[in-house]
Amino acid sequence: MDESTPVQVGIEANHRPIPGSERRVVAGAKRIAPVDPNERITATVLLRHRASTELVHRIEELSTLPFATRTHMTHEEFSTNHGADPSDIQKIREFANQHDLTVEQVNLAARTVILSGTTSSFNQAFAVDLAHYEHPDFTYRGREGAIHVPEHLTDVVVAVLGLDNRPQASPHFRIYNEEAGQTRALASQISYTPPQVAQLYNFPTNVNCSDQCIGIIELGGGYTSSNIDQYFTNLGLPSPTVAAVSVDGSTNQPTGNANGPDGEVDLDIEVAAAVAPGARIVVYFAPNTDAGFLNAITTAIHDTTNKPSVISISWGGPESSWTTQGMQAMNSAFQDAAALGVTVCCASGDNGSTDGVSDGNVHVDFPASSPYALACGGTRLTESGGTIASEVVWNDGSNGGATGGGVSSVFALPSWQSNANVPSSANSSGQTGRGVPDVAGDADPASGYQVLVDGQQFAIGGTSAVAPLWAGLLAIANHTLGHPVGYVNPLLYSIPSQDGAFRDITSGNNDINGSNQLYQAGPGWDACTGLGSPNGSKLIDALSQVGSASEIH
Repeated sequence: MDESTPVQVGIEANHRPIPGSERRVVAGAKRIAPVDPNERITATVLLRHRASTELVHRIEELSTLPFATRTHMTHEEFSTNHGADPSDIQKIREFANQHDLTVEQVNLAARTVILSGTTSSFNQAFAVDLAHYEHPDFTYRGREGAIHVPEHLTDVVVAVLGLDNRPQASPHFRIYNEEAGQTRALASQISYTPPQVAQLYNFPTNVNCSDQCIGIIELGGGYTSSNIDQYFTNLGLPSPTVAAVSVDGSTNQPTGNANGPDGEVDLDIEVAAAVAPGARIVVYFAPNTDAGFLNAITTAIHDTTNKPSVISISWGGPESSWTTQGMQAMNSAFQDAAALGVTVCCASGDNGSTDGVSDGNVHVDFPASSPYALACGGTRLTESGGTIASEVVWNDGSNGGATGGGVSSVFALPSWQSNANVPSSANSSGQTGRGVPDVAGDADPASGYQVLVDGQQFAIGGTSAVAPLWAGLLAIANHTLGHPVGYVNPLLYSIPSQDGAFRDITSGNNDINGSNQLYQAGPGWDACTGLGSPNGSKLIDALSQVGSASEIH
């Protein structure tokens, strides 16, 4: 048999597949050879919540409470009541011991167990056949089919991630200039500093957010303190306090290539810190795999040292590129965030209504499509005399990108979107699901953000910039209101339109090919810019007064 041919892995009689764990080969990749059976690797096992029904009920109750009466769990309360059950941890230890795997790390609050061992041991333990695959752009260790666990663990194990280490997500930023393969926006450029964008969106001024911490998730690249210091010196602002946290062995490693992932890292730090003066910034660096992404998020959410109140995520990929178990694992982590009063802001993607998938269907980006994430879409902003002259959907076509948005094929329509007139999916299924995005902000590279990356100054756009923009605004809200807004989505959809908290974007579409215009901007919520861009001061005032989610307008 050719070594590139998958072998039939024996599945013990009492083993069952983990629902939604099936993997297919990356399009355009081919199997090269089996992984060396003696190669040592790691994998992350996610376990069920304790008292999961009670947790869901508590989060549902949160979504109906006015802001002023909301209370959130402490980290200690959450870990004790809803972290992993120690008896479940023991079952995993016994399973690992039976299969010559080592328990490297246990996080009770995050419900994760990191296992290490040889490829041969993992193949046998989970009935997989790990092999090397080659794609024109990368190589990866992968698998096909489902992951299996013993029957007595089927209710215990929610997901097993990291056996397949294909790149899971892409950064959602766009550089205006055509450099190093980056695409050029099809418009003349007018760029802004983040404080200028904040001023146009009426963010409160003279605030000191030193009591707030913003967490930023990064799956590559890095920053240098000297670059950050120089950027803020150029702005005439104090340099922020920035710290890096290593997850799964990844560290702050600047590549020196301003067009690479360093662009994402510096953009996120510079936008968030510039619009929320004084806020501490903590950057969680992790490998770009499904396990790395999850572990970065759970590390941030359950970080009892830094305790970020807002988390910004500018990486993602089409729902169709994920396993169901991977999406459910991260969605579950975002539930944890909701219970703890942590807001998660996610970029909605830069490839329009198809999210870059060329199968003839429309797609939305994950993790933005999680109902527990604040999905951030993009606009093109034009300023005149210090005020907004016009604002439309960001759509530069296939050469320049467009805001992501549409209807999830995975997550059901949340109750707080029930009166938002979310359309049925434009796909032939016509299903009704969670609408993306929730909110918007300046994202067009042609009206982008002036940043400093690896010592080079230029403009960057993309919905990557909108997630830290909103993270900064919500950090200001947390400081101003003296209480975390936390799971903010139900509150935002409860704000009466006459309160003026949003600038309604009514012009444009996110059909990147310019032909079908499936999702159009219009009055109220739409699948291009959500509820609209913020009027910061009015939004914060409205949040302090908002009633229950049943009052959705």
